Amino acid sequence: MSELTHGEAMSWLARQDPHRRAIVCDGASVTRIELDGRANAMARTYARLGVKGDDIVALMVPNSIEFYVAALAVWKLGAVPMPVSHRLPDAELEPILDLAQPSLVVGVDGDRPAAARFASVAIGFEADPAVDDAPLPPALARYGRALTSGGSTGRPKVVVSHVLAVVDPESETVGLGPDSVQLVPGPLFHNAPFITSCQGLLRGATLVVMTRFDPAVMLELIEQQRVTWMQVVPTMLQRVWRLPDQERLGRDVSSLEVVFSTGGPFPAWLKQAWAGWIGADKLLEAYGSSEQYGGSTLVTGEEALRKPGTVGRPRYGPPRIVDENGHPVGVGQVGLIYFERLEKPNYHYLGAESQIVDGWETLGDMGYVDEDGYLFLADRRVDMIVTGGENVFPAEVEAALDQHPDVRSSAVIGLPDDDLGQRVHAIVDVGRHDGTIADVGPAELLPSWPIASCATRSPAPSSWSASRCAPTRARCGGPSSATNGSPRRRRRSSASKHVIVRRTLRVPSTGTWVNEFRRASSSYVVSLADPHCEQPGIDVGLGTATGSPGGH
Repeated sequence: MSELTHGEAMSWLARQDPHRRAIVCDGASVTRIELDGRANAMARTYARLGVKGDDIVALMVPNSIEFYVAALAVWKLGAVPMPVSHRLPDAELEPILDLAQPSLVVGVDGDRPAAARFASVAIGFEADPAVDDAPLPPALARYGRALTSGGSTGRPKVVVSHVLAVVDPESETVGLGPDSVQLVPGPLFHNAPFITSCQGLLRGATLVVMTRFDPAVMLELIEQQRVTWMQVVPTMLQRVWRLPDQERLGRDVSSLEVVFSTGGPFPAWLKQAWAGWIGADKLLEAYGSSEQYGGSTLVTGEEALRKPGTVGRPRYGPPRIVDENGHPVGVGQVGLIYFERLEKPNYHYLGAESQIVDGWETLGDMGYVDEDGYLFLADRRVDMIVTGGENVFPAEVEAALDQHPDVRSSAVIGLPDDDLGQRVHAIVDVGRHDGTIADVGPAELLPSWPIASCATRSPAPSSWSASRCAPTRARCGGPSSATNGSPRRRRRSSASKHVIVRRTLRVPSTGTWVNEFRRASSSYVVSLADPHCEQPGIDVGLGTATGSPGGH
């Protein structure tokens, strides 16, 4: 059938099968007809509060049925939803709202500054039962959605998508369609969970929404709800893989048809592990951005196994890889990635400018292409560490650390060094899923790296801080063979150098500290548990991090 607006599509689905479950969340559920009726009444309520066509409406609502009611209500008015983390402190929220100038903020408490500056309603707000819940006339905004991003700059900006809020409710996309049961484990203020879950909902899929990610609960829901499709970040897959075998293998995940990973590097070893468990044909990985510009890629599990580490071939033509002077580099050489700008741009920024050079644009990522045109990522340019004149990509070091079974996550940053300019500093979250502390030594964490003998310990039992030695100090010695006595093979990565390993201190994750850390690391590896974490109250580097992937 032809495309419908998002508001029309929900009403159409409700007419086709009114009593089919639309969303399951935290023990509650809502049918299609109930969801559509609630969204219709809420749309009329928002209109009375001043929302008009093409207005931006900020949605500060956590993962819930309420979130989808609000988003659908906005679309039904021909307005533009902008999901925002409900945990943002005022210092971060206010600049975003200044850029977007929403006509309504949904989910903000009345004592916050935003409530005094903008029309607002609190979390839990319901439309009056007397409000009409019949379908509204079709309405379509000029823009489909607005999404917040710090990107490579660390400064807030809003990405306004030019992709219209229309859908064919009888169609499928990437295996997601009317017969799907879709798990939503990520926070809905992030681009991928928001877009993919709405794509599923408006194509007739049943959503199973997690209020907070937990690896054991994820497997339980897959088994109980017979989940067929889920979008995840690699950290979630790593957390599941780290579960005890009895717990992981004891769950029936045979219903899964598509595991769609995006939002961060998917390490080759982890992809191989999941391919061996559920089948490579069920794995998909996408590389892209909130902008959804011309540089997106999609790679199947089979392709990834043939070419470990690739994110696939670009969908809209080959990229241009350039050195620091803007000159093209050869096949297999790392440089800054540019993609040709689409003839009709599908986004614009509020609070930033696109990085465009002669019709080509970049997100600041570094990488290379092989002889077959497959793209491989190294890291963000702003994250690259220059130490002793050599380039080190934190993602490579993190991938090596994360292979250890007792490493839940790691963050690698550059710290100032009078001699080297910067030194590589790794903070490692060590611990087991059952909460016990893993007493893992540095040589075990970095089995393929030569470890310097100057490693030190402190009483903190579960966190390591590793800094790379200066090349001139490489002769400081230390273990140079594996535990079985055989020579340890050096990595060919630029990160393969001597490492000093020390214990880190417990750092309370106050709002101020987190903000400062984010400005220092655009990867947002703040919780040491997830590169998307927005949650405060995290014990950094102690193996007891309370953050969860997705940062609900």
